[in-house]
Amino acid sequence: MLLIEVFVPKGALSEDERQALAHRLVDTLMVEDDSHAIEIIEAQRAITQVLVHEPATWVLGRRPTADPADPPRYLVRVTVPASWRKEMSGYTVEIVTGVLAETERAAGRDPERVRREPDAVILVDGVSEGGIGIHGKAMSSLDLTELVSRPYRDHTASRPAPQPPRGRLIDPVCGMSVDLADSPLTLVHQGVLYGFCHGLCRRSFADEHGVPLGR
Repeated sequence: MLLIEVFVPKGALSEDERQALAHRLVDTLMVEDDSHAIEIIEAQRAITQVLVHEPATWVLGRRPTADPADPPRYLVRVTVPASWRKEMSGYTVEIVTGVLAETERAAGRDPERVRREPDAVILVDGVSEGGIGIHGKAMSSLDLTELVSRPYRDHTASRPAPQPPRGRLIDPVCGMSVDLADSPLTLVHQGVLYGFCHGLCRRSFADEHGVPLGR
């Protein structure tokens, strides 16, 4: 994630509730589990920002006129590189909706409302190639993959590679466990078969080691 913007009606949430919502979004979207190495998660968190907005004017198209703050409506915009958007959209919408439901539960309101009513809208926007700037330069999707994976790759260079379960491989770029039965993204380098969770990880590895992608 690069930017998560949450729009809530003015006064609907306290400052503590807004802070809790923002932290919950980051912690839930970037949970520290076995899907990615901890170095990857920490690198992703470092470039993620959450903004909670309270627009001065909020008008609903619904008739008769309804108050957006009673109960609170939510509009969440999640910005990612365009090449990641399609793959991430389903997961992101599900996770963000769950976080909003938990926010409602914590406030003593019906948490299932955000799944039952059109009171929570999540937009997953993709930024085109070259439209993201970090470290003073425009970053492509491949540049971002390199940025967030470099701490993990540097770490694994000085330690033995983890042993994956039978039928799986560990993506050498991001540390994700890859099921060989489900993923055709592999490369052979120096007689070793590597599996990848995403084409960008595969390309990044190939570029670094000079492996032709046609192999």
